Amino acid sequence: MSAAGPDSAELHVVAGVLVDTAGRVLIAQRTAGRHLAGAWEFPGGKVAPGETPLAALVRELREELGIAVLAAEPLLRHRHAWPGRTVLLDTWRVTRYDGEPHGLEGQPLRWEAVGRLLAAGLLEADRPIVAALLGECAVSRP
Repeated sequence: MSAAGPDSAELHVVAGVLVDTAGRVLIAQRTAGRHLAGAWEFPGGKVAPGETPLAALVRELREELGIAVLAAEPLLRHRHAWPGRTVLLDTWRVTRYDGEPHGLEGQPLRWEAVGRLLAAGLLEADRPIVAALLGECAVSRP
């Protein structure tokens, strides 16, 4: 686990929001043996030392999902604290990618409607991302 920032317990991570043609969002389930195993999350992972968040996103989604990110834009950046650990979460909307997402690390994947994400068992740290997505949906409706 690599630390980032002045707090040695802070982890810098990236998450990707992929949306299919039906408007559903891809989520992944945390595998057994990991912190908060069984919970659902947006795919992504740790930013390596010296790596930019976008480069980390491209690398993580290639390693976890087998896709090539062609274009992405920042969506939300926030901190979430658990006892003994703080996560700085950089979330990116993946606007173009090549390939079909598969759980290359054995993690189950599913496409979920934005309005059902809060009931999907997402990590608490991902709830601000859902709020941002729901806010965008409300703004885009006539």
